[in-house]
Amino acid sequence: MNFKNLSLSALLFSLLALVSCSNDDTTEETFNYTVPATYTFERNAVTSVDFSGQTNRLLMLDEIGNYIKTNATNGTVADDAVLSEMYTNSNNHFTGTGLNTSGKQLKDKTAASKDYFSLYFGGGTTAEQVSVRDLFETQFDNADAASQGASASAGVAGVYLDGTSKRLFAANGLEPQQVFLKGMMGACFMDQIANNYLSLNKLDESTNKADNTAKILVAGKSYTTMEHAWDEAYGYIYGADNLTVTPNVFKFWSSYINQVNADTDFNTLKADIDLAFRKGRAAIVANDYAVRNAQIDIIKAKLAMVPAVRAVFYLQEGKGKLATDNGAKAFHALSEAYGFIMSLRYTNKPGTNSPYFTKAEVDAMLASLTSGTNGLWDINNLGAKLDTISTQIATKFGFTVVQAATVN
Repeated sequence: MNFKNLSLSALLFSLLALVSCSNDDTTEETFNYTVPATYTFERNAVTSVDFSGQTNRLLMLDEIGNYIKTNATNGTVADDAVLSEMYTNSNNHFTGTGLNTSGKQLKDKTAASKDYFSLYFGGGTTAEQVSVRDLFETQFDNADAASQGASASAGVAGVYLDGTSKRLFAANGLEPQQVFLKGMMGACFMDQIANNYLSLNKLDESTNKADNTAKILVAGKSYTTMEHAWDEAYGYIYGADNLTVTPNVFKFWSSYINQVNADTDFNTLKADIDLAFRKGRAAIVANDYAVRNAQIDIIKAKLAMVPAVRAVFYLQEGKGKLATDNGAKAFHALSEAYGFIMSLRYTNKPGTNSPYFTKAEVDAMLASLTSGTNGLWDINNLGAKLDTISTQIATKFGFTVVQAATVN
């Protein structure tokens, strides 16, 4: 018998047994913390929540939209140069307190997330970043051209009287204001939420995780870097809400979360997103990163439902109005749908770090909408396209076209 080999075998067995015993004796770390009823977090009796930069950008987008709308109503020119300067926050065009001097702007945060446009996950590229920013600049040109005094018609940019509202339409029937507003909700706000501030590559970069665990605060602030990043994601949804007035004011994603939630088919959406934000923030304070990560997945999935549902809603609303005014009555809704479809490119499907629809898929849907002669004005061939795109979106997200089209 080879005692040397036997002794070695016995030693290995003993080591394995020790490892096994050690693993058996390991207990999972437990956490004890309370999720607050509202998004209120303090440290040393001082709020540790700050999303002022997000509030500024939400209000800037609101003012740009109102600038176009006001000029349409007044019959004055929506100056593309002014709009471009508002996009970069140049030359003091904003009226909101502190916006002009905030140091914030919208353009440099458009298609600027860490995951999609720095690490280039999700198919993002530098060329795409340039392209989408140029597309928004083109909407300013289109608004300017449409506000020169002509009446909108097939192939002619101009004004359309929609009931008591005057709307500016580009030559292809798209409404520049709506393409810009809804498109920016995706390319800026959604992108920053899902692909930047809720990205583990952002939350946990450098020493963020160790600093948060040790509660090392940002110099001169009451929060850690990780806490602040989470708050900034929250701010891009709720940062311009005003619950102190009647009726309450909700802006952009917050408003559309409410609208989707008003449908019984989706009536847990608002509570789900709100709870996930509160629970995730509480988990960060408690260093419970597994729970934090679970909330990220919930927020990404639930928030992505909003542009999906509203895109289908507006496609179907537009379809129902195609018979009025040579289709022009439908173009406001279809322009909203166009912008929400754009937003789908900036969603982030949990577990993939990629959007629910690729850029190529989104581009194909958008191209289909305006592929007819004079774009949307080709109403004889538009209805079938609206149904096809509606079904494509609904199928991807697991609801029906009827569920999205009918609020009940």
